[in-house]
Amino acid sequence: MAKKNPAHMFRGQTKAYTRREYIGGVPTSRITQFDVGAPGAKFDSEVVLTLSADEKCLIRHNALESARITANRHIMTAAGREGYHLKIRVYPHQVLRHNKVAQGAGADRVSQGMRLSFGKSVGVAANVKAGQKIITLRTSREFLDAAKDALRKSSHKLPTPCHIEVSEAS
Repeated sequence: MAKKNPAHMFRGQTKAYTRREYIGGVPTSRITQFDVGAPGAKFDSEVVLTLSADEKCLIRHNALESARITANRHIMTAAGREGYHLKIRVYPHQVLRHNKVAQGAGADRVSQGMRLSFGKSVGVAANVKAGQKIITLRTSREFLDAAKDALRKSSHKLPTPCHIEVSEAS
């Protein structure tokens, strides 16, 4: 398995780069599903929980997938397959690039430094603003505590502090 770069290399928001036609071979996103559970179900005494970002950041595709898996696994044990609907609200459009620089003995003869430093694409990320909704979870009131816990656990997988908002469905 290839060694991953530390997340702090991509933490700051830069100008969005989404022009895939200029980049050869953009890695595919790891997110497999954006809607999980029962999307069309109506729940009695329905509540809607939303996980929102507190700060602007880039969220890599593997962090979004990890947060989805964590929340899905936790709420499914409490509510069952048909007792909830979980939706990922952001999509990783921004292409992340990395200019690899050779290190070690003789690296100055091998490496080109900043010449043609466009970099190779290493992944994709979602550009998230402060206050933007990341995950929405609908369920009935009896599973409210389990849903809060599921979103709290999934927020630990994301690179920004998050908060959970609870509202009654109309």
